[in-house]
Amino acid sequence: MQPESLGLSSTRLAKIGPWMEKLVADRKFAGLSVAVMRHGELAYFNAAGQAELARGAPFTRDTLVRIYSMTKPLTSTAIMMLYEDGHFQLDDSVAKFLPSFASMRVFVGGSRAKPETVPAARDITFRDLLTHTSGLSYGFMDATPIDAIYRETGVDFQLSDLSLAEVADKAAAVPLLAQPGTAWNYSIATDIIGRLVEVISGQPFDRFLIERVLKPLGMADTVFQVSPDMLPRFAACYGRGPDGAAVLVDDPTTSRYLTRRLPSGGGGLVGPIDDYLKFCRFILNKGDLNGVRLLGRKTVELMTSNHLPGDLAAMGQARFSESSYVGIGFGLGFSVMLDPAAAQILGTPAEVAWGGAASTAFWIDPKEDMAVVLFSQLLPSSAWPVRRELRVLTYQAVID
Repeated sequence: MQPESLGLSSTRLAKIGPWMEKLVADRKFAGLSVAVMRHGELAYFNAAGQAELARGAPFTRDTLVRIYSMTKPLTSTAIMMLYEDGHFQLDDSVAKFLPSFASMRVFVGGSRAKPETVPAARDITFRDLLTHTSGLSYGFMDATPIDAIYRETGVDFQLSDLSLAEVADKAAAVPLLAQPGTAWNYSIATDIIGRLVEVISGQPFDRFLIERVLKPLGMADTVFQVSPDMLPRFAACYGRGPDGAAVLVDDPTTSRYLTRRLPSGGGGLVGPIDDYLKFCRFILNKGDLNGVRLLGRKTVELMTSNHLPGDLAAMGQARFSESSYVGIGFGLGFSVMLDPAAAQILGTPAEVAWGGAASTAFWIDPKEDMAVVLFSQLLPSSAWPVRRELRVLTYQAVID
């Protein structure tokens, strides 16, 4: 379909291609792809560079990438399906289902060896987990003594060979970084949600997500573990080297994604760009895709509303990854645009978004009936400001 019939300029969208090619030519990225969808139709797709430099394999539309934290909105969808089934309310204590999270303590000083703590003022709720205001953290942040304790005690849903239950219990034994509900801290919260999904549903989390979310949405190639027949499409993952050029950090032929046991709800999925576009359409359609309804319209509206008292900056997170978080709120599994002028970037109020550690990203704009997905494989996501640049390149193409 011609972009003009969807209210987009072909000439202006064509600016995306040279931008992608330059990122590859400058050796900042091995490869990447971009898809722009409007009114439910694909308006633009382009891929540049290679999925694996050693093989010379091109980055294509069916290349499989580690979507890392773009797993989070899918896990949030799973728990909200159980919410609709009446199993809990958003302000219920998670300790009702995970007793190890009862009587949590909060870090107030000291060191990782001798932390000083006080009792949590209240229990962690489902809303706290979904909005990253639970007081949990991430070991890889390496910013606080709590992060160090996570690393020392094995609170890692990416690298552990333990079960979700075992790692969740380890997390519950570590003090919280802040009182529940008082600060925004990116964290393992969505991995804890994955554990809640399996406790509440009585199914292993990965089975629930695949059977109840991924398969109904037609996301057949989005998986926790790469099978041998999928390996030729699986991209290598790169990091930013000392000279700025991409260097290999995860060889697809030896990757843990071939054998990993633990299904991380916060960052464990691999998939192709077309699969994620289906999820974007599902959100734009308020819980329905091709006649398959997984969530009610009102539930999606609740998920995509800001649940913070203000923006992320007011909750203690002025910047995250490459982006300023002034003017950005957070819903139940997504960031939510509150004020594009304050955020100093093109966008629309009520637009939802998130990204992954390997420089993947998506945003969904209900007012423009538009979604954009960026796939690449470069750690960290803050290596280059590609998300902000792509926003300009896509929104400048809107002509209706």
